[in-house]
Order: sequence, then C-alpha cells, then structure tokens
Amino acid sequence: MQYEDQQLVQLVLDGDTQAFNDLVERHQSRAYNLCVRMLGDADAAADVAQDAFISAYKHLPSLRGEFRPWLMRIVANGCRDVLRSQKRRPSVSLDLERDDDDTPAMQLADTGDGPEAALMKSELQKTIAGALGAIPDDQREVIILSDIQGLSYQEIADMTGINIGTVKSRLNRARSRLRELLVAAELLPRVRRHTLESNT
Repeated sequence: MQYEDQQLVQLVLDGDTQAFNDLVERHQSRAYNLCVRMLGDADAAADVAQDAFISAYKHLPSLRGEFRPWLMRIVANGCRDVLRSQKRRPSVSLDLERDDDDTPAMQLADTGDGPEAALMKSELQKTIAGALGAIPDDQREVIILSDIQGLSYQEIADMTGINIGTVKSRLNRARSRLRELLVAAELLPRVRRHTLESNT
C-alpha cells in the first residue's frame, strides 16, 4: 500500500520508525540534488541532506502543513548555513535532468549523440552553471527551485518563508539576469527561451 506523506508522518508520530525510512527513500534524491546544486560539492551535499533528515525527524511533531516543502526548507537552510560558514559564493552544479519523469523546465537543445555533440552539451552546461553562479543568492535559489527542481510558487514560498509575490519577482529578475548573461555568451539561441521569460 502506497501511503501519502501525511499518512507516513502520522505513522511516525505514532511510533513507526519504518514510516520515516519510507519518507527518506521518497525524498532523499530531491533533497540531495538541491544540496548539490546550491553547494556545488557532492560530499558537503550528502552531509547537509543527512543532517536535514535527522533534524526533520527530531522536529516532526512541530510540522504544520505538507511534509515536502517543510523538509526542503530545512535542506535549504542547511545549505545557507554552509555557504555562510564558508564565506564564499557557491559553485553551482547544474544537472539539467529533473528529479521526476517530467521534461525539465531548463533544457539544452538536442545536438545529437556524437562525441562532438556531447562535448558541446557539457560546455554549455558549464557555461549556464557559471551564469547561475553570477546571479544573487536569493534569485539563484528560486530559479533552481522553480526551473530545475520544478516546485510550484506556493511550495517555494512555504520553503523559503517569503510570500508568493516575492517569489515571482525574484524569479523574474533571475530569469532576466540569466538571459542577459546567456546573450552575452551567445548561448541563448541554444536554450529554450520560454524558461527565461517571466510568467504572466
């Protein structure tokens, strides 16, 4: 039987530790991938993701609302703590595949299967990652959550603690800035334009 998150949460609160293991298995990939993209370091990402689940388990009785955005907020806060302690800008990791089976919101054009095409795609990914790294932290966070992680405005608002209007404005500024950087790098024609447009 497939339980919903809230059902698993209730089972955990009732003393079923296996139910929390089920929550970990369901969300660990998304949590880890967010850490990698924000920190640019696989080892640090694994540590932050693990700490986030431990914190979630300890504070589960305080959960109000849905589990996933609450968990991802813990994850994002952990990433921010690491970045502040390092006192440096993150090296953004851009894995253009989403954590689910949907088409990613930001995707490079298909250039074929040959080695030259693979090299070109790799170079484009690095360039886009560099462009994301040049965007202010608050804007980078929302564009990663929206266009790469695929979260809704409401989920991002719940996770970051800001209102939906602020989410939209930061996302618009992030997309606008990313557009400028990609135009300067002469890469915009190879990127799906609708992902860089402001939502209306």
